[in-house]
Amino acid sequence: MKALVAGQASGEIVVLDDGLSFWGGYEPSTGRIVDRSHPQFGQSLVGKIVYMPSGRGSSSSSSVLAEALRIGMAPAGLVLGEPDSILVIGSLVAELLYGVACPIYVGDPAELGAGVVRLGEP
Repeated sequence: MKALVAGQASGEIVVLDDGLSFWGGYEPSTGRIVDRSHPQFGQSLVGKIVYMPSGRGSSSSSSVLAEALRIGMAPAGLVLGEPDSILVIGSLVAELLYGVACPIYVGDPAELGAGVVRLGEP
């Protein structure tokens, strides 16, 4: 896996079937997917290692991810099928402003296994 935002995290793996827009698709105050058209609607992502094939849209997703990180309602880490600069910006801004980041990697879900996943370990 390739690090976009290096760091360590561990948590239960959640594999999303589709990309997720954090802007309008994720409620930072609850940590749940609120996009009614998303296959995992209602799923909590708090403290989880989330795999998704891609991010999905709006540049405002960076601010939603940063806010979720600020209040402790974000995923522990993200693994993407393809790079997403918007999510990277959200994590980096949260680290700069709030001292908390979400490690973001690009990789294949087959590399993750099942159960509890650890990111960023040698």
